Amino acid sequence: MKNSSKSGFSKPRQQTTTLQVTGMHCGSCSARLEKVLNQLPGVAASVSIATEKANIAYNPDTISLAGLIVAIQGAGFDAHPLRDFAAEKQARASALRQEQRQFIISALLTAPLLLEMLLMFTGQHFMLPGWLQFLLATPVQFWIGWRFYSGAWSSLKNGGANMDVLVALGTSAAYLMSCAVLLFNLDQPIYFEASATLITLVLLGKLLEARAKGRASSALEALINLQPRLAHVEREGVMQDIEAEQMQADDVFWVRPGESVPVDGVVLTGSSSVDEAMLTGESLPQEKQPDDKVYAATINQHSLLKCRALAVGSHTQLAAIIRLVEQAQGSKAEIQKLADRISALFVPAVVSIALLTFVVWWMMGSGFSAALINAVAVLVISCPCALGLATPTALVVATGRAAQAGILIKDANALERAHQLSVLVVDKTGTLTEGRPVVTDILPVSGVSEVGLLKIAASLAQGSTHPLSRSLIEFFNNQEVAKADSSANAAPSPLQGEGLGGDGCILARGQSGLKQTSNLREIPGFGLRAEMEGRDYLLGSPTFSRQQGVTIAEQAILRLQQQGKTVIVIARANALLGCIAIADQLRPGSRAAVAKLTDLGIRVVMLSGDNQATAEAIARQAGITEFRAEVLPQDKAAQVESFKIGDVMVGMAGDGINDAPALAAADVSFAMKSGSDIAIEAADITLMQSDLLSVVDAVSLSRATLRKIRQNLFFAFAYNVLGIPLAAAGMLNPVIAGAAMALSSVTVVSNALLLKRWKTIR
Repeated sequence: MKNSSKSGFSKPRQQTTTLQVTGMHCGSCSARLEKVLNQLPGVAASVSIATEKANIAYNPDTISLAGLIVAIQGAGFDAHPLRDFAAEKQARASALRQEQRQFIISALLTAPLLLEMLLMFTGQHFMLPGWLQFLLATPVQFWIGWRFYSGAWSSLKNGGANMDVLVALGTSAAYLMSCAVLLFNLDQPIYFEASATLITLVLLGKLLEARAKGRASSALEALINLQPRLAHVEREGVMQDIEAEQMQADDVFWVRPGESVPVDGVVLTGSSSVDEAMLTGESLPQEKQPDDKVYAATINQHSLLKCRALAVGSHTQLAAIIRLVEQAQGSKAEIQKLADRISALFVPAVVSIALLTFVVWWMMGSGFSAALINAVAVLVISCPCALGLATPTALVVATGRAAQAGILIKDANALERAHQLSVLVVDKTGTLTEGRPVVTDILPVSGVSEVGLLKIAASLAQGSTHPLSRSLIEFFNNQEVAKADSSANAAPSPLQGEGLGGDGCILARGQSGLKQTSNLREIPGFGLRAEMEGRDYLLGSPTFSRQQGVTIAEQAILRLQQQGKTVIVIARANALLGCIAIADQLRPGSRAAVAKLTDLGIRVVMLSGDNQATAEAIARQAGITEFRAEVLPQDKAAQVESFKIGDVMVGMAGDGINDAPALAAADVSFAMKSGSDIAIEAADITLMQSDLLSVVDAVSLSRATLRKIRQNLFFAFAYNVLGIPLAAAGMLNPVIAGAAMALSSVTVVSNALLLKRWKTIR
């Protein structure tokens, strides 16, 4: 049995793929295709009309990729696996040229018919012979317009009804009635011009819509075009230019001033400033020195850099951004799912209204011709194209614009929910603060040197991954430990006079290097105990130290904590050796971000593992009035859950591994790019600038996007709510109805494109 578990059951294999779909014309098409795919065994699919892609999760044991494509073809569409961007762009350009040719032919054939109608409005009675009208209209109806018959048949065959059904019904009714009048010489007007003009207008609307949709995804195209083509690689001492996609990890490459970095790497030699705006949205160049990381598509500005490749091809930061943007553009927000459900029911309802219109007008004695034309006008004005495009087009533009600003949105629902945020829970370390705590005070007891206390603390910290432990080690490594102070001549410690006692000289003059520890026992959120040179040592918070029976200097520690510093206690055999204070600076934009979030009506709450005094000091510096102190890592998720009362939408911003459960528990989660990969994976939105001001930008963009979606839905419904009654009342000519229908789609897409004007607060 494949993939058998210990319980004896097999776990279904799951694969994901994205297919490029062709032949979709409206929201009903995407909704119908999504329904067809989701009815297949082991398949979960999401189809976007804006990107014309189907994101599919499937079990290869029950259906193959070829089987999925066959199912799509059976629904009346076509599909193929994603090609590279250049190939897809070329294919779309070719399809657009074909559409343009068909529109030009249709317009040329329709022009004489339309001229006849326009002259009638001016009072001039010019009539083309009926047989000539028939010859002009027939190729438009059955050659140019064949797509509508094909699409309508596929839609009806699969139990649905889309825009093609409405266009095919409306134009066929006008065309066939005109043929009957011509064939049987009936005393009725003919409407060849109506059927041909309607098809031509629909084609024009689709052309304008396709061009606008292409502009909607221009942000993603710009990201893809940023990928460098060539790299200067040094292999076996020889410099050679190769394709960037052929580079391998550990390749040594050179980046000249003004050139783009080909792959992600680390600087070996040289120093320069690098423009990373495309990656982070930050306009100021970043200084690069040896051991600093550089990223693909960023621009070296001043000096020659020699680098070593770390990530190449699809593993670069730029490739990851492109994947996230594509994923977000292919996802669906809840408000779009509502529009899809309405679109699926809309066409049958419109057909019923058109039939009712025909019957009422005929029974009122207006004649077959007038009744039919009014019914045709109802069918044409009601095409649900605008309704299907209202939401996805706005989301495509918004997610692309967000990526340009250094905000990576994982799915559309996150963007939709962000505008409803009521509470934002913020982790302190690495989110509000820089996340790079530095040692500020070393306070040994009498008889213990500062260097000796620091060495013991750093030795104990070797076995811990906590940020404070890393700070101790880094600080120790930066000190000239060989010049240790003589404990005999040490200045009086601020801790003296508080009943601490002495402990003798710990470190002899000239001794350096960290000591080995054993039996390390770390308690997350508190501290650790370990053995060193046969004796038991403690390194931890004041609370932990008290619990372990260490007598500490309460007043001196409190004074440090009230300055916003975190205090670490060091003891040997439960006898105090001293304290070390560490401070983490606020990020430059944290206070401004808190103020702006408050102005937006969002309640900001800080979580910290620090004691009450330290947490209060940091919160005060950031302008935060509500905070929770001494929160253990495992309790962060529960803290987030505690704010979810009623319909309150709760967000979480964090950066560490221990933030991942809390990020997952939040309704909308934000991860700093400087944080851990686990936190970024758990978050809905990744902030490339690692700055809380980006949260403000994300909320601002979310609100702007939802405004556009609501405006689009209003426009889409307004056309139909106003147009259907007018058409049913006989106040709309089918040609005018067709023009209004085409205009509605163009209006919705053009309105969504205005999101490109959205700007960050910086």
